[in-house]
Parts: sequence; structure tokens; C-alpha cells
Amino acid sequence: MTGTVIQGLGLSRRYGGFAALDNVDIAVKQGEIRGLIGPNGAGKSTLIDVLSGRAANRSGKVLLNGEDISALTPQERRRRGMARSFQRTNIFPDLTVEQQLLVAAWAVPGADIAEVMDELRLTEMADIPAGEISYGDQRRLDLALALVGRPSVLLLDEPAAGLTMEESLGLARILRDLANRWKVTVLLVEHDMQVVFSICDRITVLHLGRSLSEGTCAEIRIDPTVIAAYLGTEA
Repeated sequence: MTGTVIQGLGLSRRYGGFAALDNVDIAVKQGEIRGLIGPNGAGKSTLIDVLSGRAANRSGKVLLNGEDISALTPQERRRRGMARSFQRTNIFPDLTVEQQLLVAAWAVPGADIAEVMDELRLTEMADIPAGEISYGDQRRLDLALALVGRPSVLLLDEPAAGLTMEESLGLARILRDLANRWKVTVLLVEHDMQVVFSICDRITVLHLGRSLSEGTCAEIRIDPTVIAAYLGTEA
């Protein structure tokens, strides 16, 4: 891993007097997979929204490859190389797998959808409507949509939600491999600790909208503040 690719400085988001995110700093290096964990309501999805430009009432600064992109729209950030996925699959059930990716490619000139389909093992189902493939395949398609155009930063909000353990770990292996070969920087919100600990280089822990701890997987496992707030004694 080399220098910092995505950085947030003093990121906050408020709803009236409630701080969903409160002055959070984060910096993720090229090719790193950073886990983002914490209890429900900790601010994880809010942080993803603020970084991707989808959150109103936000403050702070977002840097992408050293460029201040705080004022850019989500579409402009996507063209700069920042992509994201959502907790729910972002697919159209009546469109085929290939058609979904063609739609995504409109926003990223020169995108090679054949490469993405091959990497996510979707080539054989290219002509099948997305509503007819399995939920696990739909999850991989959702990841493929975010990977169109080889973004430099991938913000993933619970990509393994609803998957079996085998499917979750399979998706984790794909992410780890792509991060290594494509040098994609990943910020991953995930509740499945087996997935998080199996692929993440470092972990940031949020609690009540603030950064509680940051470190390697080994460090986070034994951090007493993290154990008390989220992991419990079984970690």
C-alpha cells in the first residue's frame, strides 16, 4: 500500500440537535480494505453517505487523491473514481445482467463491462434478467455495478447482507483479490465479523457518531473499549 487515496477531515452530519456523525477523521491508503464497524446507529452508513456526497446537512472536507471534492455531486465524484453500493441491491429486475452494466457504463466513459462480468463470474448469466438470478448472484451483480470503470475507491454498505456464510466469504475473497490486483481502495461497512476479520487490513470503529478506535484486526479484537461497546467477550 502507498499513499492516502480517500480522506475525510472533521466530517459531521446533523439532524437538528442530533449529531449522526460528529467530527470524524478517516484516511484510507491505496489498495487497503478498511472495515467500518460499530453498533446500529453508530454513524457507519452516514459516513459512507457523507464521503459519497449523498448526505445533506453535512460539514467537513473530503479529499480524493489529494483533491478537495467536498463540493462535488455524487455523479461528479463517480467520474473522479469513487463508487459505492447500498445496503439493498441496486438492480432493475427486468433488465438482463449485461443491460444493468451497460446502464452503469453510461456514467463512466470507456468502461469495460466484459472485464467486470468476468471478474464477478457473471458472464454466463449475461442474458438473464436480474430478477431471475439467485440473491447471491444479485449481490455480486450489485458489486459489479459499482466496479464498472475500475474506480479507485469503493464504498460498500453491507455488501454481504442476507448472504449465507459461504457466499459471504466468497464475496470477501473476490474483494481481497481485486484490491490486490486492481489497487482498489475499499471502505467496507459490514456486521459479519468473520468477513471483516478475514479481509480487512485495518478497522475503524464508530460509536454514537464518533470514532471510537482504529487499528489492525488483531488490535481491534482486544481493544477493551471496542469489546465493551460492540464486539462483546466472544471476540
